Amino acid sequence: MSHPLPLLPLLLLLPVVGRCQTGSQFDVCRSLRSSEAGPGWEFYACQPPQANMKEVMQIRVDPPGITCGNPPERFCTLENPYLCSDECDASSPDLSHPPQLMGDRERGGLITYWQTVTWSRYPEPLLANITLSWNKSLEVVDDIIVTFEYGRPTSMVLEKSLDKGVTWQPYQYYADDCLEAFGMSPKRVSDLAPSNLTRVICTEQYSRWVGAKEEKIVVFEVRARFGVFAGPKLINIDALYTRMETMKGLRDFFTFTNLRLRLLRPALGGTYVQRDNLLKYFYAISNIDVPARCKCNMHAAQCVLRDATLQCECDHNTSGQDCQRCSQGFKSRSWRPGSYLPLPKGTANTCEAAETAASAGDSNTAASDRPSASSDGVTDTTTITTTTTDSTTTDSTTITTTTTDSTTTDSTTDSTTDTTTITTTITDSTTIDSTTDTTITTT
Repeated sequence: MSHPLPLLPLLLLLPVVGRCQTGSQFDVCRSLRSSEAGPGWEFYACQPPQANMKEVMQIRVDPPGITCGNPPERFCTLENPYLCSDECDASSPDLSHPPQLMGDRERGGLITYWQTVTWSRYPEPLLANITLSWNKSLEVVDDIIVTFEYGRPTSMVLEKSLDKGVTWQPYQYYADDCLEAFGMSPKRVSDLAPSNLTRVICTEQYSRWVGAKEEKIVVFEVRARFGVFAGPKLINIDALYTRMETMKGLRDFFTFTNLRLRLLRPALGGTYVQRDNLLKYFYAISNIDVPARCKCNMHAAQCVLRDATLQCECDHNTSGQDCQRCSQGFKSRSWRPGSYLPLPKGTANTCEAAETAASAGDSNTAASDRPSASSDGVTDTTTITTTTTDSTTTDSTTITTTTTDSTTTDSTTDSTTDTTTITTTITDSTTIDSTTDTTITTT
């Protein structure tokens, strides 16, 4: 039986945890400027800060019953294949390995992990799917890292969806023998050129047996792909921004709403399957890191949780979960995504007011001498200066709050703190019963 999560009041500016800083120059959507005609807004292309999206992901594992512990069962490790004294028992907090442990914050050196049943039904394949959902378009900004315990899979596929799980496409194949497993020649990201950077490859780099304790991670390499344009240390980040705008399909390649891990064959310890001891074959995952940012079409500098749903805080007279349309009262056909170009501030491509669309001027400058009203009737708040503190951790995440100063000309606008809720759901006939209570208020 599932238990509903308690609703946590939260206005969350997601914490930055990745290594790859690719967007601080686009952290402000507008600023107030003075002219002979009076003060007015100057608009810029903008995007939210990056965050570790494991904090807000929903996890589902399939097929039903794939998680170990119901009924309880013993298992061994590949290092000690005949010492089968470990037990998985779903009824015991100390012996259970539920799916939510793939996304929890591990503290004090204690490693927690999700674990499947053992391969007791061999030769029937031991298959498991892990679906990660955000119900929102995201843009990955650094390496996606999956940490396995007791050995990495012999073969698996990382897939992505752009339509909230309706359709899926492969992102990358992993195998100890790509030709045998998938009929593909093995490649590395370093083999790719700018012209084929979005090619789906099979790599053997993360599947060969080198010991369960020595090598635990499987990586989808984003940083190396960025480095094809920006250099190994991403020094020339402007070159990456330019390619994002000019190379067809590049930006979509790094976009998704869902990810799915298809685990096809467990670690074998560098040898063949030993039928006399199948209790040492299973999957176990302790952590999944997904450094990304909300996709807001360059029309928002913040992404918040509202009613348990990620939502861009849209500017530039736009609205929608991804700022994908013009707000009411603005010319719908004038909507375009913002652009990184021309550098360094890009182009906001603000929606045009319906009554003034015919005489609209520069898309980056508003002629009005007062801040405009947003689509829901609340006076827009304007970020004059934004400071983002990046915190990179492995086992824990530091949540960084950003204070936004609101400036108006003749009148004072009351800022109302939105109340939001965060829900992290694990589906394996079980819903998480609790989560870390965190309340952050942005004024």
